[in-house]
Amino acid sequence: MDLAFAKLAMSHSPDPVGFELDFGFGRTINVINAAEPTTEGFQYIEQAYVEWKPAKAKGFEIDFGKFSTSAGAEVIEDYSNWNYSHSLLFAWAIPYYHFGVRTSFPVGKHFTGGVQVVNGWNDITDTVNSGKTIGLTGALAYAKATFNINYYTGPMNQGTNKGFRNLIDMTLLLTPPGKINDYINFDYGNNGNSLCPTCTVPSTKASASWYGIADALHLQINGKWALTPRIEWFDDPAGYTLGGFIVGPTLKGQQVKEVTMTLEYKLLEGLLWRLEWRRDWSNQPIFERGPAFGQFIKSQNTATIAVIAFFGPKR
Repeated sequence: MDLAFAKLAMSHSPDPVGFELDFGFGRTINVINAAEPTTEGFQYIEQAYVEWKPAKAKGFEIDFGKFSTSAGAEVIEDYSNWNYSHSLLFAWAIPYYHFGVRTSFPVGKHFTGGVQVVNGWNDITDTVNSGKTIGLTGALAYAKATFNINYYTGPMNQGTNKGFRNLIDMTLLLTPPGKINDYINFDYGNNGNSLCPTCTVPSTKASASWYGIADALHLQINGKWALTPRIEWFDDPAGYTLGGFIVGPTLKGQQVKEVTMTLEYKLLEGLLWRLEWRRDWSNQPIFERGPAFGQFIKSQNTATIAVIAFFGPKR
């Protein structure tokens, strides 16, 4: 359960310099910030950055601090997503946040590009190595469709700048006239010259890759009701992000799938009720079952009833 997510933002003219501070309490923010020191308060901060938008720079913006990743089709806050539970790709394929510098700049009427220089994945202080990660972002937006592509590359192996972690993230959002929207999200990641950090036994592979695809359809039935089915497939053949399993004499990765159905009812502006059913299944036993520790199965079904309240400007 998440107790609170709060946003505080400020900017001024004519030379807009502002900041954004987002913080939260609860299970989600603890998972997002699991790598941060728990004694320094960083585990409660979702975003904290200063932004500068020069008045005569024709839309150019530069931010410095901690900010959510540009990758993925979903964001951390549940009320801004179509489904209540986060996707497999959000959890396992991409980073949650970065610390560093990011820029964005419009090119023509439809394209916005950006460059980022950050301390790798999910790190405020880069304790892994001395290298930096470079992010390149692009968004091509039209009235009925938006295509986003993000590329991150940089050394992420402990104690060395050899072996780069690369991520290609693409999302196509379709918004045709009417009550149906759709997004398709694809991710491909690769970490070179590295042993698997989460495998049961050390991996013998010099590099590891992971990839997956998700598709979600949002049907706005009327002003109160909405329905969103989502389906996903995620493959981690080297056991790099999900962890590996010993099958016979060899180490095997995992292939995980999920299907989710979310029914939403807007009680009033700023107050949502969601009923969700989800089924996950894997080719390896990863889902805990029963009171005894160490009992795992290959699939699970979950049902969730959620009430989401948020305050602020209309979405």
